[in-house]
Amino acid sequence: MQIIDNPLFYAAAIPAVLITSISKGGFAGGLGIVAVPLMALVISPTQAASIMLPILCVMDLTGFVTWRKRCDPALLKLLLPGALIGILIGALMFRHLNDAMVTAMVGVMALLFALNYWLKGLIRSPVHLPDPASAGLWSFLSGFTSFVSHAGGPPMAIYLLPKNLDKAVYVGTVTILFTTINYAKIVPYALLGQLTLDNLATAAVLSPLAPIGVRLGAWLHDRIDAKVFYRISYGFLLLTGLKLSWDGLRHLLG
Repeated sequence: MQIIDNPLFYAAAIPAVLITSISKGGFAGGLGIVAVPLMALVISPTQAASIMLPILCVMDLTGFVTWRKRCDPALLKLLLPGALIGILIGALMFRHLNDAMVTAMVGVMALLFALNYWLKGLIRSPVHLPDPASAGLWSFLSGFTSFVSHAGGPPMAIYLLPKNLDKAVYVGTVTILFTTINYAKIVPYALLGQLTLDNLATAAVLSPLAPIGVRLGAWLHDRIDAKVFYRISYGFLLLTGLKLSWDGLRHLLG
């Protein structure tokens, strides 16, 4: 068992975990996507995703306690089947993806979601689809991107934000949904050999940051305007997406 000892890894991983946990606490939902791209600047994206999963599960325990009474059960019933199918497809495809493919995929997803923010929500749920079909489409994409790189928040936001839910209900529903999704990913990640002792040990070193960030996110939820936090985080996400997209596509084409 060997913990990652590269200082550059922790320079990327510590802010990645803190931003993700603050997001989980309800301050800036959807920014969990930054974690794997940031870590993937130093280690492989598949290892980054494997290290993040146990940390996400720790965050989810705190988030679940904080938001469990403020979710929309009807929405959860509508969204969970598609998300679980997305996880299954992601698991079945995983062995056919090499590091260059995953790097390019993570980079492109980060780039698209950052551009979607800066272009003021250009990507929206298809208006011509009936609601159950739209929920199925975006929850499937959310489950799939969550499995590959824990990037399921933005697809879910594309579906949920136009509903104009109460802010607390929105955060509660997303929190309970992704608690279920992340715990559902444990078995396929283990079967695929991703939860190694090395990865779990590194995750354990970073895990104490998780409840701190979640509590901080919940505290900031009603006290701080999230616009500045969003702009800075999505700015870094845009630059990271460009870097990973270039690296992944360069290796695929070269």
